[in-house]
Amino acid sequence: MQKEIREKMGVLLGLVGVICFSLTLPSTSIAVEYFGTTVAGLGRTAVAAVLVAVILIVRKEKFPSLIQFKSLLIVALGAVLGFPLLTSWVMKSLPVSHGAVELALLPLATAGFAMFRGGERPSLKFWISSMIGSAAVIVYALHLGFGQLQFVDAALLVAVLILGLSYAEGGVLARELGSWQVIAWAIIIGAPFFMVPVGLSITAEMLHAPLQAWVSLIYLSVVSQFLAYVAWYSGMAMGGIARVSQVQYLQPFLMILFAALFLGETITLFTLATAIIVVFSVVLGKNASVSKKEVHPQKIVNKDA
Repeated sequence: MQKEIREKMGVLLGLVGVICFSLTLPSTSIAVEYFGTTVAGLGRTAVAAVLVAVILIVRKEKFPSLIQFKSLLIVALGAVLGFPLLTSWVMKSLPVSHGAVELALLPLATAGFAMFRGGERPSLKFWISSMIGSAAVIVYALHLGFGQLQFVDAALLVAVLILGLSYAEGGVLARELGSWQVIAWAIIIGAPFFMVPVGLSITAEMLHAPLQAWVSLIYLSVVSQFLAYVAWYSGMAMGGIARVSQVQYLQPFLMILFAALFLGETITLFTLATAIIVVFSVVLGKNASVSKKEVHPQKIVNKDA
């Protein structure tokens, strides 16, 4: 019973994280117009690093072990460097709805990497539900004319892959290091490398950016880059990487909804119909069995010592 409650809490926290992440592309689309790719993509980490450093110092958190540091590098390369930078560049030329559709493939990427890294083995029912959700978003993409890949599409798909790996690695590491500590240390690791390019990209004209641009940049820095990951990694640690990753199918449609609210993009009846199919696949996958090989972090640490 306690395990079931824990898994439900994991799914709920995952949903909170997804809702927060769903505002990332709309916020990026606004911020990149005034601050450019480097500041919008990497500047968010520089700002988040200040907040994270204060929290780590106040709480007197211990430094990660060598094995944990290696995993944190993977998280940093995906969640802190690759995904923010690539999506900031892509959002200069693509509408949010376009990016949202391709990001719908993220649950499959996460679950795939989870099979190899997280010791999880999703059942056939899980994969069938994943295929239903993926097929729905692919049909949606083809219907809107996004079927032909261009260079920006390829960049976005690469972003999906590296973030999927980062999610899976972070989900495993959160079990031993702690949920918010994973993204916090990843930010600290990545921030020093970003200070110089971000500093060189700042111009006087940016100071005159409108309020919505500053709000978007602050949201990207505090919520998208940190708080959303706290909820997301907590959810995966409690509910399982593969199962919680199913909630990500809601993300593209939440992005489209927020894009309509804040950017004036149109929501069609076909979009709503596809969303219903995707929600159905989430419910189906959430209830699917997932076998899990137990990971004993303490044994690994002792062996390393």
